[in-house]
Amino acid sequence: MHIAAKHLTKSFGRFQATKDVSFEIEKGKLIGLLGPSGGGKTTILRMLAGLEQPDSGDIWFHGQRVNDLPPQERGIGLVFQNYALFRHMSVFDNIAFGLTVQKRSKAQIRERVGELIELTGLAGLEKRLPQQLSGGQRQRVAFARAIAPEPQLLLLDEPFAAIDAKVRKELRTWLKEMIDRVGITTIFVTHDQEEAVEVADQIMIIHEGRLEQQGSPIEIYQHPQTPFVVSFIGESTQLDHPSKLKGFERLQLDEARAMIRPEFLEIGLPGELSLPSAAEDGVVKNVIFRGTNWQIEVEVAGSRLYGYRSLERPALQPGDRVKVLVHRVYLFNDSDHVTQENRLKYDPMPVHI
Repeated sequence: MHIAAKHLTKSFGRFQATKDVSFEIEKGKLIGLLGPSGGGKTTILRMLAGLEQPDSGDIWFHGQRVNDLPPQERGIGLVFQNYALFRHMSVFDNIAFGLTVQKRSKAQIRERVGELIELTGLAGLEKRLPQQLSGGQRQRVAFARAIAPEPQLLLLDEPFAAIDAKVRKELRTWLKEMIDRVGITTIFVTHDQEEAVEVADQIMIIHEGRLEQQGSPIEIYQHPQTPFVVSFIGESTQLDHPSKLKGFERLQLDEARAMIRPEFLEIGLPGELSLPSAAEDGVVKNVIFRGTNWQIEVEVAGSRLYGYRSLERPALQPGDRVKVLVHRVYLFNDSDHVTQENRLKYDPMPVHI
């Protein structure tokens, strides 16, 4: 493993920012630190960078414990959400800054900066000052400056937060391609799940100072390990009495509550569903156009659930009576979790996750 953290704990006064956080990251991976604001993501990033010291726990870079190493000796590149460019320096000089500190020769600096200007799509902008650039261009300069000294680890603190939505989406693709090309292990902080899912090789979900789950985006989405992960990744509705649903009268967990994702439901007019005997009666409460489909809010067995409906099918209206087939539910209690399939349609044995 390239990066490892073991039992990291950090408090600021009475506030415990991280609580016994441990993880390992393979070399060359792009990792998204994902979670709500105030959950501890930036604190973890700052401890890796050496800008904060953990109260307890250890940080290892390629087999070396680095707790006592200052930031400048850790081989790290940093990119902040406000870019932190030197306003009086040109694009070329901003990118060259770290190389100058390393006392590289002028020829080496010219060659390296030239490579990065081409790599980051900044050709022709070398002499401009930061205030003469767009937000996307400034962020590219910040990336180039951070990787110029060839760090072993690149840390990005919400790198796209200050950029408008269209440019942010373009930069996500660019960042993924750039990291793949240069091969630097990269960790970026975000609270935007779409951003993390689209860009990251792996996601680490941080909540209230704890690491809830680490894995690939598809692993986390399909096999959530905690109720928080289910509620945070994608969309879901909590159901306190899942045993009221057809096919779920016998639950695999005692005193279980359920999370139901929209894709767990099939909503149709009478006659549209293939297994009407397994379906509930429902009433449409709200319909929202989402561009590629309809989001349907439906009342079933006294609870409100959300599902999707194809634009190819007849549109539904509030008040319409429909059939709702619940394919599966994610069950959890205080000690366990399980995904249970509808016994009327599938094998009644649940699949543990």
